[in-house]
Amino acid sequence: MCGYGCGYADPRAMRSDFVAPIKVAHPDLRQICWIGLMCLCPLNNVLCGFNSLLCIFNTCCLLPVKTQSLIAFGLAMKSFGTTPQQLGKRRYSHRDDVVASHLIEQRHTYPSCTVQCQVRSVSTQLEGLCPLRKAVKKDDFLRLRFNFKVPVLQWAGSFSHSEWGRLETYIPPYGWKGLPQDIVRSTLALLNDSSSSRLFERRWPDQCVRCAVVGNGGILRGSKQGRAIDSHHFVFRVNGAITKHFEEDVGTKTSFYGFTTNTMKNSLNSYRKDGFTKVPRGQRVRYIFIPSNERDYVMMSAAIQGLTVTSGHDKGDWPSRYFGFKPPVKHFKMLHPDFVTYVTQRFLKSPLLKYSQLYMPSTGALMLLTALHMCDQVSAYGFITKNFADFSDHYYDAVMLPLRFYANHDMQMESWLWEVLHARKVMSLYKRTKVK
Repeated sequence: MCGYGCGYADPRAMRSDFVAPIKVAHPDLRQICWIGLMCLCPLNNVLCGFNSLLCIFNTCCLLPVKTQSLIAFGLAMKSFGTTPQQLGKRRYSHRDDVVASHLIEQRHTYPSCTVQCQVRSVSTQLEGLCPLRKAVKKDDFLRLRFNFKVPVLQWAGSFSHSEWGRLETYIPPYGWKGLPQDIVRSTLALLNDSSSSRLFERRWPDQCVRCAVVGNGGILRGSKQGRAIDSHHFVFRVNGAITKHFEEDVGTKTSFYGFTTNTMKNSLNSYRKDGFTKVPRGQRVRYIFIPSNERDYVMMSAAIQGLTVTSGHDKGDWPSRYFGFKPPVKHFKMLHPDFVTYVTQRFLKSPLLKYSQLYMPSTGALMLLTALHMCDQVSAYGFITKNFADFSDHYYDAVMLPLRFYANHDMQMESWLWEVLHARKVMSLYKRTKVK
């Protein structure tokens, strides 16, 4: 049943950090739609349209989660060019060339791929030894999507006048449009450590680096996966990454913490009562900023220099309260706009791309895709699976809470992507049935 009544929200405002919710009673059910960074109807965890898409059209479509999941699942399959029956089984055909071309089609709000973005065969000394690239090399379907030549990180060498001219056309996180040039230039200039362009150093040239990416899904509660997670060379965590009191299920190691300034602060506010009182710290922890807007450049710059934030939304904030006082430059990383564009176009080309100022892949998705391009063996824990409704939203929820879907992410498409990559042996997705 669909009813009109959700207030209109300008998508240009919905990606901003200033959230001005609009609430309008549904004429029949008298439910409330909140429009801001999320648009969620509270009745039985009902979504406002397909991932709140219809809210943008002044429409609130009240559909059960299961029905919406099926709709989104079908749209995701259509975009990726396969069906559940073909999942992990289908052989390469000319159809894949067509699908791949569709996936990397340039949109006016995204930068066209540079020469680094063109499809190339995977060439690495480890391709015959390590599971991830070995799987990509053998699978034509995957080889059309993975490109390990795209720069993952920004650093001092990423800025030039020509790059500014190219990327200032596209909005963050896909470019630098609307950002002050001096802020981008000065922030990237600080990333001048010899390791700034690399996520980690390999101890041995022939080492297969094993990475665990830990989401915060309720599937991890009672999983006893902590030891398995900590056994990896590197562990990625995101947003409300609580480990205290949950060590047996999620481990203790943190190598990389991924976030935007907005998601970090929202997590500290929203999950403080659950135990998330500070972001991970330590000499071995590296911070991966997702450049979603000016706030991320300004916050990183102040953190590296040991200063307060001097402008913008976070003016007066003291980054040392999050990262410690003036950590070494090597502790800070920032994703490259070209990488965010590439993974969005190749892997997560959601229908929500029509609203480019609203949609972007989730923090967890970007960290998992980062690991898939930097590590040699990847395991994903705490990510959405087909039976997500059996578990609470987060592993640290005190009571059972249904998974919430947000207007600026396409969680169903992300879920489907993880299933595809798991089936094709590119990564291992942790799954389990609910213990009764």
